Amino acid sequence: MKTPASLVLLALLGYFVASIQAYWLADIEHQGYAPFAGDGYAVFRNVKDYGATGDGVTDDTEAINNAIMDGNRCGEGCASSTTTPAIVYFPAGTYLLSSSLLPAYMTQMIGDPNSPPTLKATAGFQGQGLINGDPYYTQDLNWLATNVFFRQVRNFVLDTTGIDAGTLAYGIHWPTAQATSLQNIQFVMPTAAGVAHIGLFIESGSGGFMTDLTFTGGAVGASLGNQQFTMRNMAFDSCTTAISQLWDWGWTYYGLSIANCAVGINVTAGGSAAQTVGSITVFDSAFASVPVGILSAFVPGGASQPETAGSIILENIVASDVPVLVQTNDGPVLTGSGDAGGTVTIAAWGQGHDYVPNGPTPLQGAFTGNTRPASLLGGGNAAADAAGVLGGYYARSKPQYENLRACHFFSARSAGAKGDGVTDDTAALQRVIDYATATGNVAFIDYGLYLVTDTLVVPPGARIVGEAYPVLMAGGSSTFASDSNPQPLLQVGAYAGQPGAVELSDFVLGTQGAQAGTILIQWNLDASGSAAPAGLWDVHTRIGGFAGSNLQAAQCVKDPQQTSVDTACIGAFMSMHVVAEAAALYAENVWLWTADHDMDDGNNTQISVYTGRGLLLEAAAGTVWLVGTAAEHHQLYQYQLAATRDVFMGQIQTETPYYQPNPLASAPFEANSTYGDPDFAALCAADTTGTCAMAWGLRVVASADVLVYGAGLYSFFSNYAQTCIAGRSCQARIASLEGLTGAVNIYNLNTIGATSMIDQDGASLASAADNVNVFPDTIALFQS
Repeated sequence: MKTPASLVLLALLGYFVASIQAYWLADIEHQGYAPFAGDGYAVFRNVKDYGATGDGVTDDTEAINNAIMDGNRCGEGCASSTTTPAIVYFPAGTYLLSSSLLPAYMTQMIGDPNSPPTLKATAGFQGQGLINGDPYYTQDLNWLATNVFFRQVRNFVLDTTGIDAGTLAYGIHWPTAQATSLQNIQFVMPTAAGVAHIGLFIESGSGGFMTDLTFTGGAVGASLGNQQFTMRNMAFDSCTTAISQLWDWGWTYYGLSIANCAVGINVTAGGSAAQTVGSITVFDSAFASVPVGILSAFVPGGASQPETAGSIILENIVASDVPVLVQTNDGPVLTGSGDAGGTVTIAAWGQGHDYVPNGPTPLQGAFTGNTRPASLLGGGNAAADAAGVLGGYYARSKPQYENLRACHFFSARSAGAKGDGVTDDTAALQRVIDYATATGNVAFIDYGLYLVTDTLVVPPGARIVGEAYPVLMAGGSSTFASDSNPQPLLQVGAYAGQPGAVELSDFVLGTQGAQAGTILIQWNLDASGSAAPAGLWDVHTRIGGFAGSNLQAAQCVKDPQQTSVDTACIGAFMSMHVVAEAAALYAENVWLWTADHDMDDGNNTQISVYTGRGLLLEAAAGTVWLVGTAAEHHQLYQYQLAATRDVFMGQIQTETPYYQPNPLASAPFEANSTYGDPDFAALCAADTTGTCAMAWGLRVVASADVLVYGAGLYSFFSNYAQTCIAGRSCQARIASLEGLTGAVNIYNLNTIGATSMIDQDGASLASAADNVNVFPDTIALFQS
């Protein structure tokens, strides 16, 4: 039977219309409401509405910066502010720039992912990067950069080839901190001899996460200095040096593909006598046609300083036409593939100190790497997968729904939610989540502060995406008030172990006022039978420290002389709980934060807000990926894994509350056996220093196959004073392994301020004083 010609024409017309239709983000009705920004404030702004042409001829710099700054946003002279968020959208086109684009605080720059726009420099370009993510509006670079939160840039081509190849030029300048990301960006630079261009430049901050970046040409693909980062799915081709590590405490790279570069990763900064690179962890990666894969200044046995600086862990590395994989001043210490055209796979190799589980033992050579649970594998780092890396960990980038139309997105504000921080929006939010899921569509949370008075339930199959980090706040009723009867704000799955998967991205969960019984996220779903794991991307908890939270400098100012806890500043019971029956959860760039300062106070005033627990992971069947996650300033622990297994953790980062030990971790939250809380009274009975009963950075109990690829566990203060750091006396212990049922292995464990780096069943296994690094103390290889 033949199809009528009219139907064929209609089908072709439909295909043509779909192919030219704008990305849904440009087409949907934008109703985001910023309650503290003033009347008429636009959360969403399309650069073409401000006069940008994207024609590749007109200088669009001023128009784009006008789009960014419209509405008296937090730019020059402003350290931070959450009150004026914005999405700055770029349709397809080529936008000519003569100076830097300057994203304000709380800015997301988003290009059309179906046809990523090009930002192209003019020949006379002036500025520190086509995008300057932190233009030093204040004098204290370190303070500013470590407090640059909540920024995104995604879906762009950055082209500096219009600038003379020998002139220093940058694609992006990005000294930022937590809850920031770069995604799906191509850096295009000249390949001429003597080129001086740098694609990505970071020299300070406390990151962070980025993914799906490609670099072509240039002197350096990425020049990087920051406390810690997770970088995934990065491809470098024809750079002189792919990655130049300026300094760090710990850095995790996976899914790298480095090809046709003179040097892959250079970690020699400072030289052997004064190394500035703490540690790097590289795995599931490929080097091809690179004479030297990694340049290092490390010399074992204390000959280089600090002694554990330059720690390296490599695992599952494919080298093709790479004569030397690791080279120091003494020459090659790890040979590569040998003859031209040869290929070799490095199973596991490291340098630094190892504890297996005792030490320290100098390490510079092969070791037995992790036995990877099959449930955690599956690829997803396209650059490395294409280069022939096998057996890699599963990964998945944040969905952007490129193939959906505007009609597939259902708005919370259209469903009746106000987002003003005052109106009870519970029913409207539940309505839009349920209806969007039932119809196979996406719930769109327009920007706003949404007061939620009862638990929101996310059903299997739900897809929820936020606009510019909207905030769902528990408050306005007695539901979340009692720590003896904690209740979830967002419950993913109607009951523990409910089968199914969800996709949640780009929103924040918080509390309004004292909500001692709030569990901000309770994860019930078992996605093990689904086609893909359930996923969280750029979903954060933020407890206090922002306008509308009522937990700010005016209410919860720090007081080192306090003799009791202000109960009005008990923000929440727990940030996130993954219940025992849950399984198959993929979480990427998730920051669980109890505020240490008021982001909407002009001086970033320190505050004391109390949350009992960070992430409690009890998934008995496991299969959990925590990629570039962080948990900070929770009272009892930041990460607690209990009776779980098959867990991947990539560069986790924690901070102990700044006010501890005043109060100790045991106050104001008493140990709750239902949630397996640590019993500090028993652990610290013999302590006379006052530094024992302080929050764990990482606690693993009765668990197996927990594989940590980079960890930074930090204790910076003792009752707001920092004199304890140098003596590693801010707290006695920071990581605990208890009653293990299988392996818990950590690559590049970095701790700050803690006397003992890791304990097992109450006994210290490693002293920080034995593992001194550039600022933290580092164990390259720990195997239980």
